[in-house]
Amino acid sequence: MTLVLDPFYLIVDNAAWVRRLVPLGVKLVQLRIKDEAETAIARQIREAKICCEQHGAQLVVNDYWRLAIAEGCTFVHLGQEDLAGADLAAIRQAGLRLGVSTHDHTELDQALSAAPDYVALGPIFPTVLKQMPWAPQGLRRITEWKQLIGGIPLVAIGGLTIDRVPGVLDAGADSAAVVTDILRHPDPEQQTRRWIALTRMMG
Repeated sequence: MTLVLDPFYLIVDNAAWVRRLVPLGVKLVQLRIKDEAETAIARQIREAKICCEQHGAQLVVNDYWRLAIAEGCTFVHLGQEDLAGADLAAIRQAGLRLGVSTHDHTELDQALSAAPDYVALGPIFPTVLKQMPWAPQGLRRITEWKQLIGGIPLVAIGGLTIDRVPGVLDAGADSAAVVTDILRHPDPEQQTRRWIALTRMMG
């Protein structure tokens, strides 16, 4: 059965953000934590999972697929390096859905060989979050990727703002992933509500 993604895909770096924003109506959220001890990450996954279950949201765990399995999660997202070292059989046996990052055609081939539940493409626009070796993909690449992957959901990520969402979804993305436009906004709650309203209207 083909996965249907919510068009608004929130990405946060700790469980406190999950508790703060998911109750506003967020239905798809990724917990992407870097540079913390695994025990601390496991605790945050647990907290985020409880919150998401209470509010009918889908939690996606970034990278830490072993912890996702141990904590009884249902979705994991892997970058290309993590995909290369992951035990895909164990992930599938545990019943986890799988999202995979891509930045070029070679990575797309690698991702598709893992039979992912969604493919992410980025960065669509310049991003301040981290240094990227790839040039911004632009809207045309979204359309190209969607044609290449067919019925697999496509997530657009990188430099997305609420003003850019309509163009991203119109170009063929099924879901628009956001980090800084919400987490660095002066009023994250109000910005989250705006994203939800816009993406639901377009979806």
